[in-house]
Amino acid sequence: MKITSSTGIAGWGEATLENWVVPVATTVEQMAGHLVGQDPRRITHHWQVLTRGGFYRGGPVLGSAVAGIDQALWDLSGHALGAPVHDLLGGATRDRVRIYAHANGLQDRTGNPERAQELVKHGYTMIKIAPDRRTRFIESAEYLDSFVADLTELRTTAGPDVDIAIDLHGRFSVAQSRRALRRIEHLTPCFVEEPLRPEHSALIGDIVRSTIVPIATGERLYHRTEFRPVLEAGVAIVQPDLSHAGGITEVMRIAAQAEVYDAQLAPHCPLGPIALAACLQVDLAVPNVLAQESVIEAHDPHARHGQELLSNPEVLQPVDGHIPRLTEPGLGITVDEDAVRRAVATGPLEAGSPTWTYLDTSFAEW
Repeated sequence: MKITSSTGIAGWGEATLENWVVPVATTVEQMAGHLVGQDPRRITHHWQVLTRGGFYRGGPVLGSAVAGIDQALWDLSGHALGAPVHDLLGGATRDRVRIYAHANGLQDRTGNPERAQELVKHGYTMIKIAPDRRTRFIESAEYLDSFVADLTELRTTAGPDVDIAIDLHGRFSVAQSRRALRRIEHLTPCFVEEPLRPEHSALIGDIVRSTIVPIATGERLYHRTEFRPVLEAGVAIVQPDLSHAGGITEVMRIAAQAEVYDAQLAPHCPLGPIALAACLQVDLAVPNVLAQESVIEAHDPHARHGQELLSNPEVLQPVDGHIPRLTEPGLGITVDEDAVRRAVATGPLEAGSPTWTYLDTSFAEW
């Protein structure tokens, strides 16, 4: 989405939500009524009005709409002042941001060793994988043995100096997570993400206390008040999504809150280049960043994960597993508006995730 001021300066934001793009777009249209004629520099004020002014608040749809608007306003302000957003947030705390990519792709397996090897060859020092299988409330010994064997093979292939993160995607129950994590502690995963579904976040302390594996969560939490309980429970890493959790404005607050609990930030971002650029601006500005998720994969000249929407995709090119500090004004990227319009006209607006079922046809968590 694009916001343009009366002086002709524009800013871009990525207002989206996997599976729910259309409701977010409609919400943005309704929120636009507040912004017309207003001073775009009053970002915090607009954030307060948009998140609290409609009486009902919270949740992923409203949070994603506000997030896209917030990103665009920060981008616009940066262009108006001729400075990257991280300079407006207090200046850079680092010269580059470590990124990680996904090493999945094998059916009914946890991770893909060949894919991991390819990413390491391209300079990545951290990868993330997820089990590509349905998981019952309590799984069999065979399932656990296979899970451990897959991770062992991945560790052997990637080597001891590569960090491996494991995304359980909310597919495991609390009981299953406690059972499984003890079996993989010797493989020293960097963290285990979403070891339970977000609606059970109040129970995450049980998992934290049951293992030495660092626990991460937050891609389906949308406000700092939702992060406080999991931080108090002892999670090591929080993963707000800058396109769902209120944008740059709110994630800066979440990062500061995490620092109080000796926790680090690893923003969730399986999205496009605008969302990634917004994440990188926060990553550059705050001190407690672990790593940044990315699916852009700019190291691959044949990949089309959104870099074709930019006039300067080279700024997202990783070097030795890190993206160098973005120095251009605003979010640091130049959006090709014609390319965006072509993509919207020819591509599906509503992306969907699969619906899984167990053998008895009951619903299974994807």
